[in-house]
Amino acid sequence: MTTAMTTRDLARAAFAASIIAAPMNTMTMADEIKRISANGTELAYVELGKGDPIIFVHGGLQDYRMWSEHLPKFGDRYRAIAYSRRNHFPSDVSPDGMPDGAADAHGEDLAAFVRALGLSKVRIVAHSAGAHAALFFAAMHPDMIVSLALNEPPATGLLTGVPNTADMLKEWGSNQAPAREAFKAGDTKAGIPLFVNAVGGPGAYERRSDADKKMNLDNVASSQADATTKRPRPVFTCEMAKAITAPTLLSNGERSPKFFYLIMDQLESCLPNRERIVVAGSSHTVPAENPEAYNQAVLTFLGKH
Repeated sequence: MTTAMTTRDLARAAFAASIIAAPMNTMTMADEIKRISANGTELAYVELGKGDPIIFVHGGLQDYRMWSEHLPKFGDRYRAIAYSRRNHFPSDVSPDGMPDGAADAHGEDLAAFVRALGLSKVRIVAHSAGAHAALFFAAMHPDMIVSLALNEPPATGLLTGVPNTADMLKEWGSNQAPAREAFKAGDTKAGIPLFVNAVGGPGAYERRSDADKKMNLDNVASSQADATTKRPRPVFTCEMAKAITAPTLLSNGERSPKFFYLIMDQLESCLPNRERIVVAGSSHTVPAENPEAYNQAVLTFLGKH
C-alpha cells in the first residue's frame, strides 16, 4: 500500500468517525471525500445538500473537518462544500510546503477550486487564516462573490499606519514568538498549545476536544512552514477591501484578543457593504466555540443576500 493510499484511508476513517459521533438529523451524511485538481495541486473536499453553493474555508491547524458540525445545518438550504487548503490534511503535508499564512496563494487556490467545480459565483464562509485567504480571493475576483462571512482574519496589513496600533502589533508578535521558536525546533507538542493559546487566549487549547487536538496535530506542517518560510507575508490593504462590494458579515468572538477587534474595526471602515456581529461565549475560534449562535447568525445573513 502506498503512502498516498494510507493517507486517504485514514482521512475516510476520520470523517466516518465524525459522522457516527454526530447527532442524527434529516441530513447527517456528507458525500465521501472527493478530490479535484486546482491551481497545480489536488484539493480534498466534502459536500452536503443541494442549491446555491457555499464554500467553507478553515483556519490554521485545521482542515475540512472543522466544518463537519456545520454542514448539516447549511445543507438543508444550500450546497455546502468544505475543502482542505493546500498543505493541509488529508493531502500530503510538509514543513517545507505552503505556509498557512500565504493568504494570497491560498486565495488563488480558492479561485481555482471554484472554477474546477464548474461554479461561477459562490458564497464564502471562512475562519481566521481561511478568512484572510478569502479576502484576497474576493479582492482579486470580485465577480465570483455573492457574499462573504468572515470570522477574525489575521489581516495585519490593515493596521499599517493606523494610529495607536504599533504597540499592539509588537505585543502580538511577541505573543507568537514562543510558538514560532517551538515550530522551528520541530517541537510540535509544545508549539501547538503555545500557538492556540496565543491566538485564542489563555486556556484556549485546553478547552479543545480530543478530535480538535488531533486535527491540530494533523495540520501542524503548514504552521511549521510559517515559522521557517522566507516567503514575504502578503499584505491586505484598505484599498483592496474597498474593491469588495459583495455583502460581507464580520464576526468577532466576545472574548477574542483585542488584536482581532482592531483588524475588524479597519475592515468595517474599509468594506463598502458590511455588517458586524459579536458572538457571545466565544473567543477566536467562534464557529467551534458557539456553533449554534454562529450558524444562526450566518444563515440569517445569507438569507438576506
